Amino acid sequence: FDGTPLYEHADPRRGEQPDWGTYVFDFGRREVRNFLVANALFWLEEFHVDGLRVDAVASMLYLDYSRNAGEWLPNVHGGRENLEAIDFLRQMNDAVRLTHPGCVTIAEESTAWPGVTHATAEGGLGFTFKWNMGWMHDTLEYLRRDPIHRRYHQDELTFAMIYEHSERFVMPLSHDEVVHGKGSLYDKMPGDPWQKLANLRLLFTYQCARPGKQLLFMGAELAQAREWNHDASLDWHLAEEPDRAAFLRFMERLGALYRETPAFWERDPDPEGFAWIDAADRENSVFAFIRVDGADHRVVVMNATPVPRHEYRVGAPVAGRYRVVFNTDAAEFGGSGAGSTGTVHTEAAPFHGRAQSMRLVLPPLGILVLAPEA
Repeated sequence: FDGTPLYEHADPRRGEQPDWGTYVFDFGRREVRNFLVANALFWLEEFHVDGLRVDAVASMLYLDYSRNAGEWLPNVHGGRENLEAIDFLRQMNDAVRLTHPGCVTIAEESTAWPGVTHATAEGGLGFTFKWNMGWMHDTLEYLRRDPIHRRYHQDELTFAMIYEHSERFVMPLSHDEVVHGKGSLYDKMPGDPWQKLANLRLLFTYQCARPGKQLLFMGAELAQAREWNHDASLDWHLAEEPDRAAFLRFMERLGALYRETPAFWERDPDPEGFAWIDAADRENSVFAFIRVDGADHRVVVMNATPVPRHEYRVGAPVAGRYRVVFNTDAAEFGGSGAGSTGTVHTEAAPFHGRAQSMRLVLPPLGILVLAPEA
């Protein structure tokens, strides 16, 4: 009560965050760390939450975060790492893992700090997952472009796979992307209303088909056009409109597809669980890849332009027949109904470095998912 700092560091160079005008916890004090760990466990034990997401982890890890020279104090080794905060994060993650092994902890960490999701015994921070901010930024940058220009920016959709297995990632399409004048996900997409919905179907299916876990903020399942406002409800009335009702059917089927397809999640941390078939067709803005589980696989082919691609040849992992199990452009989802359907037979025509290939009709702004038939 006399103004003595209790939870924050007494020196403002350690105890205040200039970006937000907030205090910074003094993680070097045992009582502060115990208070914070107890709060984390309280949420898990009393409110039965499934996990905790820690915001702005980078601001905790770096003593010079958003500070100029002379505005921060180095650690005992003369470095900029906040050693006390690192110890606290490890302590918290170990406590959660030991007392609530079914719960997850997720870090919103915007730098390349190594080992965020590695075990604390191996020198990591011990989080279950890390937000893949790079994937989010690059993917939205790519999809907000007019499709005619996407051919020049193919790398925006492929680059994240280079570092995909350095951590266990969540692909976040969070509240941060639909507030403060950024507009809704629907509003970010180019084209007329039909194309905007097609782009969203492409985005969400790509998010489910590639490695990593999915985060989708409320309202996206309605393809809400209005930016999120915490003072108002979601636009639930959209569900009564035919195009949004079709979009909700798409979201329901996409969720079922993900749950029923171990190839989409069983080997997420394993580099062998994903392989590009082709990511170099810039001219057509087409991407093709394979997802693998123990004994099965899926072929995913994405056309990021509004032009259907007929007789499009794709390398096939195995010889035989493939069945189209999902088409984002299906009429029941509000699409045009274009794209291959039913069974597709492979041919002994080498392509994309594979002995077999198949010819497909790729839907506009759409994705096909194909499963091998016995």
